[in-house]
Amino acid sequence: MKIGVLTDAETASGYRLAGLEAVTSSKEEAARTLAEMVQSNAYALIAVDESLLSDPNKAVERIMRGRSTPVLLSLPNLLEAFSGGGDARAYMRQLVRQTIGFDIKL
Repeated sequence: MKIGVLTDAETASGYRLAGLEAVTSSKEEAARTLAEMVQSNAYALIAVDESLLSDPNKAVERIMRGRSTPVLLSLPNLLEAFSGGGDARAYMRQLVRQTIGFDIKL
């Protein structure tokens, strides 16, 4: 089983460079594309770009009944987060704090 990322065409290249399988979609087609990915049984984990689907679990709730895989993970769209000149360090600090519960300073 693989790790897949459902994202937009601009962001997909970065995920592919990291060795992940990136599937591209528009906002209008994202729910259908995610459903196809789930039904393919090819993925253990599917990360979904929040700019396409804000709640991927709700989008495929019916299809996921009785299934333990794939695990769905919602990811923030980094291009949107920093297109307005946002502070990348502050964003990552907040993301780490939310994920593990405290700050890490190196």
